[in-house]
Amino acid sequence: MTARIALSLISHTNAGKTALARTLLGRDVGEVRDAPHVTTSAEQYTLIESAAGDVLSLWDTPGFGDSARLARRLATLDQPIVGFLAMVWDRWRDRALWSSQQAVRNVREDADVVLYLVNASETPEDAGYLAPEMQILEWIGKPVIVLLNQTGPPRSAAEEAAEVGRWRTALGPRPYIRSVLSLDAFARCWVQEGTLLHEVERVLPGALRVAFTRLAAAWRSARERRFDAAMGVIAVPIAQAACDRVVLANAGLRGSLTEVGKAIGLAPARVDPAKNAAMRTLAERLDAEIRTSTDRLIALHYLDGRAAAEVMTRLADNVTTDSPVDERKAAVIGGFVSGALTGLAADLASGGITFGAGFLAGGVVGALGAAGLARGFNLVRGRSESALRWSDEFIAALVPAAVLRYLAVAHYGRGRGEWLASEYPRFWRDAVAAAIERGGGVADLVAMRGTPTCDAESLATAWQAKLGAITRAVLASLYPDTVQAVA
Repeated sequence: MTARIALSLISHTNAGKTALARTLLGRDVGEVRDAPHVTTSAEQYTLIESAAGDVLSLWDTPGFGDSARLARRLATLDQPIVGFLAMVWDRWRDRALWSSQQAVRNVREDADVVLYLVNASETPEDAGYLAPEMQILEWIGKPVIVLLNQTGPPRSAAEEAAEVGRWRTALGPRPYIRSVLSLDAFARCWVQEGTLLHEVERVLPGALRVAFTRLAAAWRSARERRFDAAMGVIAVPIAQAACDRVVLANAGLRGSLTEVGKAIGLAPARVDPAKNAAMRTLAERLDAEIRTSTDRLIALHYLDGRAAAEVMTRLADNVTTDSPVDERKAAVIGGFVSGALTGLAADLASGGITFGAGFLAGGVVGALGAAGLARGFNLVRGRSESALRWSDEFIAALVPAAVLRYLAVAHYGRGRGEWLASEYPRFWRDAVAAAIERGGGVADLVAMRGTPTCDAESLATAWQAKLGAITRAVLASLYPDTVQAVA
């Protein structure tokens, strides 16, 4: 037997209900403005449908303004005559209060589970509306899952758990509050949505759980397909770079960082034009592949916006190195030039190099690392010709960059607006590095590219599987409590 199950988003006004609704639904609904009472009526949207015909809907409701007055007014609604007169009066004299009453009545009549948002950017002690709104939730009489919204950038599991604990303590042991979760409209990840569905299933009455199991399975199947597609999208630039090569007419490439630096404009250009052109060609192809991949990744996650397309315009005119390569200088220039290779802006400040939002969006993220640009290219000599290609170290360094790029997009909620690159949390990098190490590294896949012949399509399939395993391990480490919910 099929069923229709309803979730209702409610909160104090301007707490981000509509922004979260957009993120969960993957499309623009309602109106989002930094102002009170933007949503003036309850709106129902389909969140999930199962093949059997079950429907999980999401209600976006007007926010509570004067919660204390609303709580007092609700106490009269169970008295027919008094309640009727109060509602008629409020409809004409206090539209915001009347809208809040309509929202609460809607939740009481139609919701199976209430999703109550709180603004976690303030402390529970400063949220003066909490006490009257607890009375409102009690009057509604439905199971409540509290969602911490506006929590800021992604945080470590320990920090997130501590925040949840503070709010759970502040809310107290109220029987209708069944769970407290962190689910920011701007920076949530899909696995956290799985945890929310797991909690909803747990609090539903038994008669609805069979249908909800089908709905949760439909959600999980769709998210798994999107995850697999995302891994395919980020695998393509790595496979293409692994196979890319440019034939040189006259090969005499030295392995010095100085010459490579000259080739891309870090020093006066006195370099073989053929080698200069070959290195630029490889860099431009990689830049185009990464930007195309990022655009596809953004669209795959139902976001608007495009990858940054601006090229680096300011270069380190004062940075030069001599052979033999100095490892410290190689690390600096290597990280700097990796921004150029992805076509993203990098700035020089105080005599040093700073990477802003573009450092994340480009996808390479310091791909050359401590090895520096000195090992960014290889000269491959054959019997009749020589060619330039990316080095094994460089290809391996594209892997953590690709996973970080996925994490950035997967955590970007649609309610935040058009996708823009932003700095990633540093603990992400540690989690990615640990996952790669636990998985045995990527040397075996790098070696698969061969020399004169390289099948980029087959290689992309192999990289897709490897990236999927690495990224799942990263998500499990970032969200250890979600494993059961999304398994």
